[in-house]
Amino acid sequence: MTTREETNRAIARHERNAAARRGVRRVAVFLVFLVVLSILYTGYKAFGSAVDDAQTDLPVVGRILPRTDDLTMPPLLDIAVEFGQPPQRNSSKPLGAFIGEAALFTLREAAFGFLLGAVLGLGLAIFMLRKKWFERGLSPYLVASQTVPLVAIAPIIVIWGSKSLGWLPFTWEPWMSVSIIATYLTFFPVAMNGIKGLQSADAAAMELMRSYAATRRQTLLKLQLPASMPYLFAAFKLAATVAIVGAIVGEISGGVRGGLGRLILDYASRYTTGPPRLYASVVGAAVLGILAVGVVTLLEYVAVTRRQAARGAR
Repeated sequence: MTTREETNRAIARHERNAAARRGVRRVAVFLVFLVVLSILYTGYKAFGSAVDDAQTDLPVVGRILPRTDDLTMPPLLDIAVEFGQPPQRNSSKPLGAFIGEAALFTLREAAFGFLLGAVLGLGLAIFMLRKKWFERGLSPYLVASQTVPLVAIAPIIVIWGSKSLGWLPFTWEPWMSVSIIATYLTFFPVAMNGIKGLQSADAAAMELMRSYAATRRQTLLKLQLPASMPYLFAAFKLAATVAIVGAIVGEISGGVRGGLGRLILDYASRYTTGPPRLYASVVGAAVLGILAVGVVTLLEYVAVTRRQAARGAR
């Protein structure tokens, strides 16, 4: 083994150890954040419950922030216990199982929407890179498209999908319309960050590619796409979260059953009889979003590690 190979292996090992330490620190910070959030929740609940009608002159709680009780803010222990309790009298299945099944249903919708939105957004970014006039003309409309309220277009997309896509070789299911809604939210950050990332390639490297008579495709694959990775993965993390949000809102607005959106809506309608159930379903949605971002972060680590290893091998 040559000295250069030993050096490259040592550098790669050091980078893996550094990445592992960063991962441990992130997990530790996240756990500390949960503890602090739990303390703040419990503390505010205790203080808000102690406020009575004679204390309406308090500067914050009772005037700006609402007073609390077990109905508006159920104890954290009750929320945790609710995961193991069956929400239906004629079933022994715990609430956690219902939330897990609904989360998988929503994840399927969001995953399809994320993939379609990522392909569409990256394709638009590449096209805008080639055609400057297209970028100048399309960018304002891309921005304007994100100002349309999601709750307004979700029922339209669900109805349109069920009424107008009978010509397809497969049956168009309502959850597919929800995936289109997730796509609507996903393609924008990918397109905007993608064009910025593709334009971030080093000018000297671009000139070198031209001096080698590299084609546009070669320049894109060998230089511009690798240079855009930090921008793209930042967009993918944002897109993963908005895909989950879009799927949940689409389920609620479009009346699609089976996912977290419908579960949240059902428990919200029966909130007074079981507040912890609504809180538990919201926690399930938050965990699903965190897992989606975690998967993208893992893919980013793999992509960056391989890229660095390829550089070291050279």
